Amino acid sequence: MNDSKSLRSRIAKTVRDIPRSGIRDFFEIVSSREGVISLGIGEPDFVTPWHIREAASQALDRGVTSYTSNMGLLSLRRGISNYIEKKTGVHYNPEDEVLITVGVSEGLDLAIRALIEPGDEVLYHEPSYVSYNPLIELAYGVAVAVETKKENGFRVTRAELEEKVTPKTKVLLLNYPNNPTGAILSKQDIEEIAAFAIERDLIVFTDEIYDELTYDREHFSIISVPGMKERAIYLHGFSKAWAMTGFRMGFTCAPPELTEAMMKIHQYSMLCAPVLSQEASIQALKHADEDIAHMKAEYKKRRNYIHSSLEEMGIPCIRPEGAFYAFADISKFGMTAKDFSLKLLDEQNVACVPGTAFGACGEGFIRCSYATSLDEIKEAMKRIAQFIKTL
Repeated sequence: MNDSKSLRSRIAKTVRDIPRSGIRDFFEIVSSREGVISLGIGEPDFVTPWHIREAASQALDRGVTSYTSNMGLLSLRRGISNYIEKKTGVHYNPEDEVLITVGVSEGLDLAIRALIEPGDEVLYHEPSYVSYNPLIELAYGVAVAVETKKENGFRVTRAELEEKVTPKTKVLLLNYPNNPTGAILSKQDIEEIAAFAIERDLIVFTDEIYDELTYDREHFSIISVPGMKERAIYLHGFSKAWAMTGFRMGFTCAPPELTEAMMKIHQYSMLCAPVLSQEASIQALKHADEDIAHMKAEYKKRRNYIHSSLEEMGIPCIRPEGAFYAFADISKFGMTAKDFSLKLLDEQNVACVPGTAFGACGEGFIRCSYATSLDEIKEAMKRIAQFIKTL
């Protein structure tokens, strides 16, 4: 029982078979090196705006250190309800349709566990965020990937979904603006997918963590389509647009029956989100519009620079319309994405994420995050240009 083989055999098969995050594995290598310019982890380089930090600090000074309701502070849920209605025109009752979670990742985990039973199929599009497939498998669901293509701007289409849907399909999981490609969907795209979900009687999980970060046109949410609020779980959080990653604050909006189901799992596993983070988030919703606009303007400058630089050096890359990632096509160099990334790291001390971290169809691509300073991006582009000359 003391040998590692025996202990490994005791681990649940679903956990044993799931690979570690491709992003985290790669950056364990990066963390051991000095002088690396990282275009890797999707974390804003901006410090959380001071007044948001101050709200948490003042709450701590007042002795606000207790549990909250399992659902979260009602004042925060009211703020979220107002925020979502202003953006989408859809009203969620803060009493029973808004749940505060520990990051959007917990929200997605709750949604999957609340609805998926063994054998249920979940359609999702790839390349995708690294946690989607594993969370579905941990719930004994069947993850069905729908490959999106560079030629179509990595937009998932109704026709592609129709090819993969079966009588066992229960949920459609969407993520636009998209990580890792930076793609967004048009209003027409969304309306066609909504019609598909209604006709096939699917529940839709819509992860819109990057909805504030679009650069050339506004994001349109699927919950704004008539008939979709009743069959959707809207997932969002404060990590990206508000630069609050360490606060671990997310939320879900859904019909009362679905919210109650998620809350039951949440109360037994997490109990509630941290109260100081909730206090900070109240402040973020009230007074952070200018901060978001400033950060968004900086991301747009970086987006423009990184995109034009990659194109000029002969590395094709769709122009990212949302989030803060460029998904660059390095297939012409005849190397796997992982080998390209490791060689770039070894020779030029620049870290990018291999596209295969986001699914098999990410082969031939690397993800470059522009959530780092423009000066570092400029230096990284110089180093990448030098690197490809050697290839």
